[in-house]
Amino acid sequence: MTTLQLLSSLGLGRNCFIRISRGGFRTISSSTAAATAKMSTECYTFGPYKIDSKEVFYSTPFSYAMVNLRPVVPGHVLVCPRREVKRFVDLTVDETSDLWLTAQRVGGGLEGHHKASSLTFTIQDGPQSGQTVPHVHIHILPRREGDFERNDEIYDAIDVKEKEMQETLDLDKERKDRSPEEMSREADEYRSLFL
Repeated sequence: MTTLQLLSSLGLGRNCFIRISRGGFRTISSSTAAATAKMSTECYTFGPYKIDSKEVFYSTPFSYAMVNLRPVVPGHVLVCPRREVKRFVDLTVDETSDLWLTAQRVGGGLEGHHKASSLTFTIQDGPQSGQTVPHVHIHILPRREGDFERNDEIYDAIDVKEKEMQETLDLDKERKDRSPEEMSREADEYRSLFL
């Protein structure tokens, strides 16, 4: 496969280059402003819920990254496939590859931004695993020494936040943890990391 074929398969044009860095692959485009404007007009869904494009800070033809309604640690975000897919096994090969490459890129950017020393990547795949929104998503959590007394407590914290979100969404209550404005500001901050 030629470089141009690879870029085309990723939905990228001739004026685009890929830089490989510690944070993974980085796409550098001559039309970054246009891409950001396009992202702000696109529709995103997370299971049955519409996601405000202001809460999305990174997107590809197959995936997008958004800030979290109820983060467990600073920088806790979600990476989702664009297509609504309930279970990981139902993703296509292209969606799976892009989802993990997006997670790698986003994780690398957020780890540096939050001066973290590690990352936790986790998927809850199916209701018995704790998945509350029926749409595949990867939790990315920048980690620091001592952020949890026992390392595995982070999974309990994710479960608690997921259950709180499900109760809120089921009862159609207003968001309590973070306002749309706060989430939009955070997405703006993160978006600047990937331009």
